[in-house]
Amino acid sequence: MKIFIPKKIKETCWKFLSNHTLGNRGIADGNKKEQFVGLVGEVLTKEIFGIKHKFENGFDGGFDFKYQNKKIDVKTMSRIVDIKDHYVHNFIAFQQNYNCDVYIFNSINKKTNELTICGWVTKKELKERSIFYKKGTIRKRSDGSSFKMKADTFEIKNNMLNNIKELL
Repeated sequence: MKIFIPKKIKETCWKFLSNHTLGNRGIADGNKKEQFVGLVGEVLTKEIFGIKHKFENGFDGGFDFKYQNKKIDVKTMSRIVDIKDHYVHNFIAFQQNYNCDVYIFNSINKKTNELTICGWVTKKELKERSIFYKKGTIRKRSDGSSFKMKADTFEIKNNMLNNIKELL
């Protein structure tokens, strides 16, 4: 499910982050740009589920919203291309202990200004379908570039996610 990102949402999110931080965990909190990507993904995902976003400072307790008695956390990454089935979504390992039932994974294409809601998994499915990498592990992308893991991380391939329509 693709959604064009309205300029107003981007401006509102950036304005909020210019005076607040969403990272209060102390580990892998993300810089302002990473927090911006996450906040835009959260706001747009809530809209799809019919939930109005309330801008609040600080740690959210491990989930972003409740829907059908499920605590849902939204995870969004930015890229310069559209998501492909073999691409992965990252999940910082220490977050697995938070009180959350479902994870929704999104991808933002910075070039087209579109958010793709890629899919979702339960906490149990995330552990079963992902691969764990220790902090410092060098990961190679399909384009030949590489990066070092900033924290212990689970990677789940995009094609391992459940269709978002099943959750809606």
